[in-house]
Amino acid sequence: MGNRLSKIYTRTGDDGTTGLGDGNRVSKDSVRVEAFGTVDEANSVVGLVLANDSVPDDIRQCLTEVQHDLFELGGDAAIEDSFVERLEQQLDQFNADLPALKEFILPGGGSAAAACHLARTVVRRAERRTIGLQKLEPVREEAVRYLNRLSDLLFVIARVLARVESGQEVIWDRNRKN
Repeated sequence: MGNRLSKIYTRTGDDGTTGLGDGNRVSKDSVRVEAFGTVDEANSVVGLVLANDSVPDDIRQCLTEVQHDLFELGGDAAIEDSFVERLEQQLDQFNADLPALKEFILPGGGSAAAACHLARTVVRRAERRTIGLQKLEPVREEAVRYLNRLSDLLFVIARVLARVESGQEVIWDRNRKN
């Protein structure tokens, strides 16, 4: 395990830099810090989903594992193909009982479902930031695949949660009258 902080503030970042896992210091607005910071933000929003009492145990277990994955990814740890494969299996499992999509779904359907949609959009942003980082320095392909698959999983889980919380999803109505 890395260093344990006895004090939360260290003052080492007061100059606008932050330390990486390898000991190097970089600007807090670097592309790497932005990408990993967005992964951290996604992890926090997954935590917001989990703060809802309506989240079923199987989804709670899945998203808790996702939080551990995101912590590893945000700490520049290796995400492997097995992580992506696990997400695909979970995606298939949660999607199996959902009706086929015929229309677009709006974010909503209950507080956990809405938070899950928010998590999905933050993961998409983390994916974009990681792709941007990949253009500048080496990033494992599995990291991009993981984020891509995770956003799909969060979409499916949001659909499940909408049914748990309100019995239905919020469908986009292109013919609505203002």
